[in-house]
Amino acid sequence: MTTTCETPDIGTGRPPGDLSRLLFGHLHRSDQQRWGHVYLQGLMRTHGKKTVRRMAAAVTGSEAASASLHQFVNASPWEWAPARGELARWAARSLPVRAWTLAPAVLPKRGTCSAGVHQRFLPESGRTVNCQLGLGLFLDAGQAHVPVDWRLFLPPRFTHDEAVRDRAKIPAATEAQPLWDHALRLVQEMASRSNGRTAPVVADLTALCDIAPLAQRLQGGGHAYVLAVPGQTTLAGPELPPGERESVRGLLLRRGVRHPAGAGRQVISYDTPVRGLRPDGERTGGAGRLMAEWDAAGGRPGRIWLTNITDRHPAELLELARSPRGARNAIERMGEDFGLLDFEGRSFPGWHRHMTLVSAAYACSTLEGVTR
Repeated sequence: MTTTCETPDIGTGRPPGDLSRLLFGHLHRSDQQRWGHVYLQGLMRTHGKKTVRRMAAAVTGSEAASASLHQFVNASPWEWAPARGELARWAARSLPVRAWTLAPAVLPKRGTCSAGVHQRFLPESGRTVNCQLGLGLFLDAGQAHVPVDWRLFLPPRFTHDEAVRDRAKIPAATEAQPLWDHALRLVQEMASRSNGRTAPVVADLTALCDIAPLAQRLQGGGHAYVLAVPGQTTLAGPELPPGERESVRGLLLRRGVRHPAGAGRQVISYDTPVRGLRPDGERTGGAGRLMAEWDAAGGRPGRIWLTNITDRHPAELLELARSPRGARNAIERMGEDFGLLDFEGRSFPGWHRHMTLVSAAYACSTLEGVTR
């Protein structure tokens, strides 16, 4: 496999030229193309915190260029969607994509003015943080997880208060939406870019939103999925009397079938109908499956997943369900090495442009490592 990515080398300063031309080729102004190229290089070549001043110095040799970089990301009128489309197509051509993975990125922030900033309790750390919440779509190739699109969660105050909306430069057509809707829109946008080549949607968003609306709309839209569900989620099983419902954990414990998964592991699964909701509002149905790795020591199922893929062994699907972990690792590395947490602006367009460039920098570096 080959790729046109040129990973910058600190010693030689080689730029990611081909990818840069793909991302910014739609821009009509040559100065926008140039500063986009410099910003991308800066994210990949600057050690430590990726401030525009440090990136300008690392790439151009002059900190004075930082004003132009700041202008390019925060105020220059360019659309990020075409750049993300090129990034997605470029990555899909370069990777054996096995899943589209949805994963959240919690971005700590100070103050109350940055677009989407709010107080959020994080169950994994047991504390409340002031943050922005982004949701990314990653192309999962097993050994690589490449981000190609993002949505920013907006609490209602950012769309209901005109002064707050104007200060954060949130477009008039942008409304506050539940996180499951952001997830659905990411999948729909990726499908529109994929020329009919889709992949199963994999996500563990149980700590952030209700999964049922997302599962129903993915089913109704014809998308294959593997979604984590809380153990207390209730379903109407085919063996249950009409109107009765049982938790997914209870269904697995009482009616699940165990399968060997190699290395002494077992998977437990239970076949169940799944409901769908088509874009036109019509209700649909289909075959589905609950599954989990069996915890032999505890005598109970582990993390529970719902899928509408019934022609593959549950052990194979549970391997696919590890994808969100890989996406979380990618987000962590993007924060450590590619400036994910270092955006200096406060605006909605600036956030999206910065996330686009961070994703491109990470994708370029990752794909170089994969093909090497």
